[in-house]
Amino acid sequence: MVRVRNAPESTGMFSKRSPRPKDDGRYSWLSTRPLHVLVFLLPLMIVYEVGSILYLADPSRGVIETIGARSILGGFFEAFGVASLHLPPLALATVLMVWQFLERDSWRVRPVVLLGMLLESFLWTLPILVFGLMLGMDQPAAGVDQGAGLAARSWQARITLSLGAGIYEELLFRLILVTAIHFVAVDLLRLSQGVGFVLAAVVSAIAFALYHDVSSPGGGADLWKFLFLGGAGVYFAALFIMRGFGVAVATHALYDVVVLLVVTGSGPPGPN
Repeated sequence: MVRVRNAPESTGMFSKRSPRPKDDGRYSWLSTRPLHVLVFLLPLMIVYEVGSILYLADPSRGVIETIGARSILGGFFEAFGVASLHLPPLALATVLMVWQFLERDSWRVRPVVLLGMLLESFLWTLPILVFGLMLGMDQPAAGVDQGAGLAARSWQARITLSLGAGIYEELLFRLILVTAIHFVAVDLLRLSQGVGFVLAAVVSAIAFALYHDVSSPGGGADLWKFLFLGGAGVYFAALFIMRGFGVAVATHALYDVVVLLVVTGSGPPGPN
């Protein structure tokens, strides 16, 4: 879901009451671990950072447009007196590296796991596309902020925005918000793991929907748009909980790529 502004098999990552999973070499386990997640997402993070400079910069105003979720994260750092254009991706990479050290996982990167994560993400993109079509929308990208002038942007800019939405909206609403809500529900309020997961998924989905523009052109709120965004939020939260952060990010990014390039009819120009 793109919004522009200027500017695990469940593992023990959610609760100290969860047993630490054992490394048995299975793909389903390795694909949720911090090292493989970092290596998998690093190309997406680099492409977004470079693409934002090349395709989202506005020299006339001296600014680089960015994803709303990234602006929120940047504002959080600025509140503590730390400001840097590339601080959010550096913070994400640092969190994953610290997690890797704390878990004492193996430092061996398995290419077959990375390939599996990519293929899996393509498969997980299909249900959310079908869900949007089932709601009878003209385009499943109900969360795209048309006021951002997306129709006039180059395909390179659209890919950049898609990657940014996948990375930073998942970071804000899933890695941070879902984990925080689960921690409060399970570790502080002593609710069951299942209740904690459901509560985290629902609350984060509502926040995810409200974060986007759900207004109707005729005034008021668009119920179908809110329903789609809320459903998408639950879907991405479930992916994050069951399949980890890396797959959730890639699925979200691929969904936006399909919507912004294929569904909206503005893909890369063919050979002349």
